[in-house]
Amino acid sequence: MAVDTAIRVPVIRAGVAARSAETALLRGVDGTPLAEVDQAPPLAATLTVAELRRRPLGEAPPAETFRRMGELFGTATLNGLTPADYCELQARSAGVPISVARRSVTDMAETCANAPLRVAAERPAGAVSHVEPGEIKAVWMRRGETLSVIAPSNNPGTHTQWVHALAYGYRLLVRPGTRDPFTPSRLIAAALEAGMEPSRLSLLPGGHATADALVKAADLSLVFGGDAAIARYAGNPGLVPRGPGRSKVLHTGEITEEALDVICDSVAYDAGLRCTNTSAVFTEADPRELGQALARRLGALVAAAPQTAQAQLPVMPIEQARAMRAHLASRLAGAVEATAPLYQDGGVADLGDGSAALRPAVLVCDRPGHPGGGIELPFPCVWVLPWSWRDPVTPLRNTLALSVLGDDEELALTLLREPSIRKVVFGGLPTHAAGPTSPHDGYLSGDLMEVRAYGVAGRP
Repeated sequence: MAVDTAIRVPVIRAGVAARSAETALLRGVDGTPLAEVDQAPPLAATLTVAELRRRPLGEAPPAETFRRMGELFGTATLNGLTPADYCELQARSAGVPISVARRSVTDMAETCANAPLRVAAERPAGAVSHVEPGEIKAVWMRRGETLSVIAPSNNPGTHTQWVHALAYGYRLLVRPGTRDPFTPSRLIAAALEAGMEPSRLSLLPGGHATADALVKAADLSLVFGGDAAIARYAGNPGLVPRGPGRSKVLHTGEITEEALDVICDSVAYDAGLRCTNTSAVFTEADPRELGQALARRLGALVAAAPQTAQAQLPVMPIEQARAMRAHLASRLAGAVEATAPLYQDGGVADLGDGSAALRPAVLVCDRPGHPGGGIELPFPCVWVLPWSWRDPVTPLRNTLALSVLGDDEELALTLLREPSIRKVVFGGLPTHAAGPTSPHDGYLSGDLMEVRAYGVAGRP
């Protein structure tokens, strides 16, 4: 596909596309111009929310709309882009390997199609959809009408989460990540083509000021980002944060090929760009031995341009990649990089076009309390730390996803009872493993919906 700035991503306000006087040139990770992106100033964000408040909001879209939305996202030409075109653009702009973009197309289509089933699974068992005269029942209601989404650019799969909010009946206002306006734009195009009410869908690209305006104006806000991004909105009562995952593997027993398979999959799946990718491994074995075994495997991952089939690692402008590696070097605090002897390029693979792939890093630590256990970076970077039965829980706290390797299910259940660990998988499952109705960081409905009472007087 020949991509150039003839591609334009418009602002969408209540389902209606519009051009803005202000645009931003979106370049690929290699500096190639890819698209013009219309920018929504903060005032436009505020006015869009105000306009939506003046319109009545009906019931959530029907199941068939979501089924058709998923089908269109996965197969149709939308915004002038085939699925293959979209995947190439997404890879070149965000630096995500095209294999990840292609897998996300399938995941997104399935998420849309299954959204009504997911909502039905989340609905509290005691809540009814209709109250008869003479009854007072529990009903499941939205906590508001508008949800702003401050989206990231790291992985297109993050957008599956706000699809569920549409199925609850919310109106969505999406501020896309600067490097990936294409995924939410395609999702909105698929929803509109499927017949979704236009007022439910807005796309408002812009900077921090636009995001601030949306968070202030909307009833609730789903915010993705690092610690600084989440802290920016910490005082907002409608904040629904999706911050770093700091996902972990607990390895007990011997170092086996099967354990290495699971750990490497947990670290490097989707190029290490998910919040459910493992960033720390706590081991009962010798951390140095495990670190060296992981380094041999992960060090073999292929560095290539993101739009090529062989790419397995994230790519970014080379100066940004060097800065990322310098940041890592500043955080070692005595840890030893087991992957360092494998690379002649310092872990920054120059692709010769102004971009670079970030090679994996395996850092071996000498104590369970090493600060590396809480560091998460946007590439396959894993800290290996010692773990002891004397204090089995403390080092594993504040974890989105935890994989417990070994044969002690009672240990896994003990860790599941720790409130700061949001998901536990046991028996050889990677940290990114998920079921069709399993929660990500709890159910999103836990923040967007609530149970209320409604009664209807009996007929005389």
